Amino acid sequence: MCASPPTRGAQAGRRLGRRAQKPTSAHGHQDREQKTVQRVHQKMTYSSKVSAKHTSLRRELQLEDQMQDKEARAEAERLRAFQDNTAWKLSMTKEKKMESENMSNYINQKRQMFLIQYALDMKRNEIQRLEMLATKEEAELERAEKSLEKDAALFDEFLRENDRSSVQALRAAEKETKAKMEKILEIHDLTTQIMNIKSEISKFEDTLQRYKIYKDFLYKLSPKEWLEEKEKKHLALKKAKEATEPPKENLLFSSVGDKGPGIKSKASSRDGQGPKKPWKFLQVARLGRILSSAMSLQHSRQPSVSSGLDPKGSNSISTVYEDPDSEGEELELYFTEPQQLLDVFMNLEEQNLSLIQNTQEMEEALDDLSLTLKNTQIRMDREVSQLKHWVTTLMMSINKEEEMAAELELKARVFHFGEYKGAQEDKLLESLNRKVLDVYHHCIGTQQESNLGTVQMLTIIEQHLDELLENLERVPQIKIEQAEKAKEKERRMRLREEKVMMQKQLQEERLQRAQARAQAEIKRKVGRVAPGSRCWGRALRPGTVGLGGAGGLRPSLAHPLCRRYC
Repeated sequence: MCASPPTRGAQAGRRLGRRAQKPTSAHGHQDREQKTVQRVHQKMTYSSKVSAKHTSLRRELQLEDQMQDKEARAEAERLRAFQDNTAWKLSMTKEKKMESENMSNYINQKRQMFLIQYALDMKRNEIQRLEMLATKEEAELERAEKSLEKDAALFDEFLRENDRSSVQALRAAEKETKAKMEKILEIHDLTTQIMNIKSEISKFEDTLQRYKIYKDFLYKLSPKEWLEEKEKKHLALKKAKEATEPPKENLLFSSVGDKGPGIKSKASSRDGQGPKKPWKFLQVARLGRILSSAMSLQHSRQPSVSSGLDPKGSNSISTVYEDPDSEGEELELYFTEPQQLLDVFMNLEEQNLSLIQNTQEMEEALDDLSLTLKNTQIRMDREVSQLKHWVTTLMMSINKEEEMAAELELKARVFHFGEYKGAQEDKLLESLNRKVLDVYHHCIGTQQESNLGTVQMLTIIEQHLDELLENLERVPQIKIEQAEKAKEKERRMRLREEKVMMQKQLQEERLQRAQARAQAEIKRKVGRVAPGSRCWGRALRPGTVGLGGAGGLRPSLAHPLCRRYC
């Protein structure tokens, strides 16, 4: 029961809002329908709409305000009528006879009345507040309309200014585009002309360089006397021109004073760029024309080859080739006939052929010498390497022999300390040296002997033995076996012969002893000697050879008993 009055008041407020919104929404709907029906040429842009809607907007807003005022008055009248009706009802009900009611019903009715009265008061307050807000909003809306009108006017002015500036910019852009296209076409034409001129200049320069090479070649072939005479003439002509011509500065100032300020500016610009550039371009152009005519004359192959440079052409070429100061000087050549050049070419060809032949001979000799030098170098390197190897081998063998000699000396001192004397040792060394020399002669030969010592001969023999052993390893095994068999057979035969010789020698010794015993005087015995006793001499020194063989023992024949029983 308590919540129903606020809901009714809220519903009434919503109805009022809807009624206030109905005219504007309906008006907007009609506008939209009209816009859809309109044709394209009847529709307006945003700026035209803004400028056209100022008056219509004001009228519509005024109409809406009037409608809202009317609706508010009608609502107020309805509320007053409702209040009057409730008061009438209350007054009428007071006069009726009240039935007996209980206290609770009475309280509920009073409560409902209070709530309704409270809802009415709240609605009145809300209506007053909404009216105040509406007045404020209307004032703000008027201010917004004024500012919007100002902004629209400024915006229209801005658009008009923008249109004017855009039109001017488009016109200026069109002018600049036309000028740019004209400049581009002009630049293109000028670049093509420049490229053509550059190509022609390069061709003329190449032709000029070729002709300069020909001229230098002809000058180099010319004799020195003619060149000296030519130089003297050139110097004399140059001095005469310098004496006759006025200074260049006076000529320049006089020409500038006569022709006016335009010529002065051109002269100043030329002076800034360099006075010789225009002259060079003119000379190059003239050179191109002259060289083209000269080339056509050369290709024609006329009989007068020497007249390829006629007097006019020679004058023009001389003026182009020489400096501007030497204009008018003729280009003279020593050679006037082609046969002169042919003779010179023949002489040069003969000289070149002789030089080529000499060069080839020198190259062959150089190749032979280089080959000989290379072979000699290889042989010397090989000999040097062999000698180095031999030296190292000798040094190693010397060290070994020295060590062995030291060991043998030590052993000899240990085993034969005080046994032999110096004379006996010298004899032994001499016999050993003779044996080593004999072996050296048999193995090496006498052609390499140069007062070598015993140790050196032994070293050479050892090296020769090593070489033989190395060669023996290279020999096939079959040949080695055959050689071994032959040597073994020879050795057996030699041993057999030695054995026969030894037997013969022993037989002769026996015969000599028997003969000596037979011829000796018979002496009588003084005393008695045991039948098995004999007198043996001391053993010989090692290395001596007696009748009993090397290093053996033989009985001493000095004693008479030995002579008798042995």
